[in-house]
Amino acid sequence: MKLPPEIQFHEDICLLVYRPRGLVNKAAVNKIISVIGELEITLKEPFNRFSDTSETHEVELNFRYVIRVSLHRRLSHKGRAPVKSAILATDSTLIHYARLLALLTQGSSIKVQVFQDRKEAAQWLGVPLELLAVKPQVANHSE
Repeated sequence: MKLPPEIQFHEDICLLVYRPRGLVNKAAVNKIISVIGELEITLKEPFNRFSDTSETHEVELNFRYVIRVSLHRRLSHKGRAPVKSAILATDSTLIHYARLLALLTQGSSIKVQVFQDRKEAAQWLGVPLELLAVKPQVANHSE
């Protein structure tokens, strides 16, 4: 599967890394949800997620959309093995939306945690900090 440049998948440790840049809007969220859905169908193993929003500068979302997406993800993941989704957020708007996602997926097989520190996110996910470090834009490929 060819991934967009802002998404990497580390097959060896079952980790999807998403690094949106610039604007976070419905199109960006729909794209990552689509990729996650395709990977969930394709892969046999569950995989954790890390979203690094530190390179975003604008958010065009609303609560209704975030609630709808959160409930969709909760329902579409029902019956699957538990996964962790760590969200690194420093922008106050993204922190609020990420916390809303965490709240709405509580009790489901998707465990969402919001972090402001990359090292804490790596520890919670049980992955090397280097994998979560900020990387320059690279060619479109899957790792």
